[in-house]
Amino acid sequence: MKWLLSLVRIIDAINEGVGRFVSWITALLVLVIFNDVVMRYVFNKSFVFTQELEWHLFAFIFLVGAGYTLLHNGHVRVDIIYARLSPRTQAWVDAICCLIFLFPGCWLVLTTTIPFVENSFNMMEGSPDPGGIPYRWVLKACIPFGFLLLTLQGVALFIKSLLVALGLSAPAEEAH
Repeated sequence: MKWLLSLVRIIDAINEGVGRFVSWITALLVLVIFNDVVMRYVFNKSFVFTQELEWHLFAFIFLVGAGYTLLHNGHVRVDIIYARLSPRTQAWVDAICCLIFLFPGCWLVLTTTIPFVENSFNMMEGSPDPGGIPYRWVLKACIPFGFLLLTLQGVALFIKSLLVALGLSAPAEEAH
């Protein structure tokens, strides 16, 4: 069981580190948007590169930050029922939902996007717009990377939930 807890700590640390990095990218996105607004409304100029950079950064934040969000229990769920359950029942729900929804969904995205990224890389896909961002495959590679991080965090959640559900570990709220 110690190796399972070590694995959970490693996965949690990876997504915690990634989440901290993503927070800096969020700050960068704010600066890029501020620059775009100033250029557009003060100087009456707009650049395709800047507009594309905005949605590239947003996509990166959304995709790569998903594991961090799961780590901190920030994903949407139907709390009206879940919140009324005991911690052990909540752990069973989390473990079962990982098996039924999270893992198959992540597997589907991973298996379908890897060829998508490979194709984009092989043709060195870039923006179709003049002045746009080249190497669009880099952004597309964030899809399987983000879902890999989400899958890893799902493994950690599954292990934590299973240990709580089986009574081998205290729920996270009680453990602190």
